Amino acid sequence: MQGAAFPWRTIDGQECSGYWPAGTAAFHVGADIADAVGRYQAASDDAPFERETGLELLVETARLWRSLGHHDAHGRFRIDGVTGPDEYSAVADNNLYTNLMAQRNLRLAADAVERHTDRAVELAVNPEEVAAWRDAARAIVIPFDEQLGVHPQAEGFTEHQRWDFARTAPEQYPLLLHYPYFDLYRKQVVKQADLVLALHLRGDAFSAEQKARDFAYYEALTVRDSSLSACTQAVIAAEVGHLELAYDYFAEAALIDLEDREHNSSDGLHIAALAGAWTVAVAGFGGMRDHDGQLSFAPRLPQRLTRLTFGICFRERRLRVEVTHDQAHYTLVQGPPLPLTHHGQAIDTTNGTPVHCPIPQIAARESPRQPGGRSPARRQPRA
Repeated sequence: MQGAAFPWRTIDGQECSGYWPAGTAAFHVGADIADAVGRYQAASDDAPFERETGLELLVETARLWRSLGHHDAHGRFRIDGVTGPDEYSAVADNNLYTNLMAQRNLRLAADAVERHTDRAVELAVNPEEVAAWRDAARAIVIPFDEQLGVHPQAEGFTEHQRWDFARTAPEQYPLLLHYPYFDLYRKQVVKQADLVLALHLRGDAFSAEQKARDFAYYEALTVRDSSLSACTQAVIAAEVGHLELAYDYFAEAALIDLEDREHNSSDGLHIAALAGAWTVAVAGFGGMRDHDGQLSFAPRLPQRLTRLTFGICFRERRLRVEVTHDQAHYTLVQGPPLPLTHHGQAIDTTNGTPVHCPIPQIAARESPRQPGGRSPARRQPRA
């Protein structure tokens, strides 16, 4: 293989896990880091970082994807035999999350090379290589099940036998402690958000209706045997209109250690889950997205929250966002005018002048079902 990969688990920078398909085949970690580089650069305009650090990282990870994948007889670019974020499905072909994040990685690298041509020469990048990255990105395989009308997590996933949730007792969770991985890998059961994570980070690749259908389908399969899942499920639940479900997942992420929900907080805090609570507030109920460096918001609050306020820094601007059930208020506290999108409508913010936008109602949807016994705890209002 060519290029650079990042370890799934490490102490000193080297991969320190033994061979395990759910770990050492999880190449999406590299695309995740490349995605973070792209989002940081879009938010900061940090040209020295991009030139000296970001460019090399994007180039070497793009080289890895071009090496891992191949164009099939139909010209489609395939990435076979990898593991996505869901560790109950391993060594799969064309994991959708992996492919979409690799696609973004390839495009980010190609664009960065064109901004820093002299530095790219130092990294031995030539126009032919950049063209190959763009070709792969254009031709990346995006699995879709026409019969069900949903995206498979990976090729063939929706054809697998469903896990027998009805015969799985509450004390048999987490499944990895009670069943062999062989049985998990070949069934439709999801440990943690995978396809649903793609709906968040690559939401620009899906229509609104696809997001709603995909979310409902995977809610029925996801058992949340990982503390990393609730926050992502909350974000997409909020986006597609299941606000009360999103609120319950929000509480699950925020209170995981305060209520010792996993009975293991004595071993250490669940920092990623706690950070996920911020993600739910801002990306879920605040509806913030930053696709291709453009800020957009689609805020909505569940009934049990009456107000949400948060601030963000973006390209040397400071923006304050306040959301109630009926309106969103955007105030540029510092910096030059900042264009935004509110529920699809373009708005401009100028320093010190709040922009008030009504929040449109969303059509009611049938609440999705979770596997038996795996629904989030209903968060009751205080007396």
